[in-house]
Amino acid sequence: MTRRFLGFSPVFASWHSRAANGTFLFGSRGGPLICPMYWHMTKPSDFTEALTSPSVARNRDPILSVLRRVLPPTGQVLEIASGTGEHAVHFAAALPHLTWQPTDRDEQALRSIAAHREASGLPNLLAPRVLDAAAAEWPLEWADAIVAINMVHISPWRVTQGLMAGAGLILPPGGVLFLYGAYKENGAHTASSNEAFDLDLRRRNPEWGVRDLESVVDLAREHGLDHVERLQMPSNNLSLVFRRSG
Repeated sequence: MTRRFLGFSPVFASWHSRAANGTFLFGSRGGPLICPMYWHMTKPSDFTEALTSPSVARNRDPILSVLRRVLPPTGQVLEIASGTGEHAVHFAAALPHLTWQPTDRDEQALRSIAAHREASGLPNLLAPRVLDAAAAEWPLEWADAIVAINMVHISPWRVTQGLMAGAGLILPPGGVLFLYGAYKENGAHTASSNEAFDLDLRRRNPEWGVRDLESVVDLAREHGLDHVERLQMPSNNLSLVFRRSG
């Protein structure tokens, strides 16, 4: 049997449940899955705790092409909201000179990340850690770079506030914060598909939504993070690169 998933949130997986097409979405333990992340996944009943997301296969290589250029030659990369863990495995395999630290707040996500990590056998991929980006204190005191994919629009604004505050505290001068996702520019959506996506997100949870790029940049600046690059990505997404000043 195959069950269909509305993917769990990397940071906040306890706020929202819904029915899709009149049927509830199920988690690995058979109950309704409470999960904001806007992914659809499938998990065969004889599979492990490792979940998969079709969107990862579509965006991982375009994202990797940017990360190869902007991440440091060595050091530790902290991934916020690692979700299924597939991005972590792909990037750690392609960037063996970096140590990759996946994190998430959701227990099901953490189990999935651990399962993908175990299957990969990658020595530079660390065990997942619990991290709530909105928390005042993070469990890590430093990172050479931070990566957050598809988090900003599928979480309350206070999560982005926490992300910027945390990044400003633990990144070294010149350290990179990399964001990927959909954004509005100059108060307007960049594509009709993004506008429809935004409306659907806000129907699911009024605290979610496609954010204004300028608001994100201003918030980052308040925490000593300079916006240094904006890159157009497939499917009307953007890659944003920030560097810690000082």
